[in-house]
Amino acid sequence: QVQLVESGGGLVQAGGSLRLSCAASGRTFNNYAMGWFRQAPGKEREFVAAITTGTTTYAGSVKGRFTISRDNTKNTLYLQMDSLKPEDTAVYYCAAKTGWYTVYANTYNYWGQGTQVTVSS
Repeated sequence: QVQLVESGGGLVQAGGSLRLSCAASGRTFNNYAMGWFRQAPGKEREFVAAITTGTTTYAGSVKGRFTISRDNTKNTLYLQMDSLKPEDTAVYYCAAKTGWYTVYANTYNYWGQGTQVTVSS
């Protein structure tokens, strides 16, 4: 079992930055692939970024602006978001799965409660 708690969301102007954190419980954090997803009002949950040890992948819409990272000593996942745009406004979720990462939300077993990110124009 893994419990995930996101933090770091908030209101920011376009062009600004935010850093999201996802604290994980348990002693086997490094065994899980981790992902960030987001869901805007009226839209389906979409993939943002994912990471296993040493390997990352990003959605095209955030590549070059967002950076996913993890600190296995702190059981924490991060998402550094720069050059934010109004279309980045959504609830952001972290998720965990065993094995390699995927971009499909339904393959992830554990989810946090989400943190709201709002980007004003």
